Amino acid sequence: MILLDIRTISLLADYFVICSGDSERQIRAIAEEIREKVKEAGIRLLHIEGDSPSGWVLMDYGDVIVHIFAPTVRSYYQLEKLWSDAPMVVRIQ
Repeated sequence: MILLDIRTISLLADYFVICSGDSERQIRAIAEEIREKVKEAGIRLLHIEGDSPSGWVLMDYGDVIVHIFAPTVRSYYQLEKLWSDAPMVVRIQ
């Protein structure tokens, strides 16, 4: 999982969270847990795209956009490389 600070290079959001799940079930579980915890914190989900079978779920919380990938899809799109000018705030392996 990485957290990128994109405030200085994009108007889309302030932060990107990029993480992976090793299976459809794990991707779905990660998305559900994020949705539940963020809702408990009083933050509203603005939009969600994709699903676990596609290998990419995007959750838009306004200032924070969460990308949950299958490893092959994450490798294909290489968002970390696309947004390489953004400072990395956190990296958890």
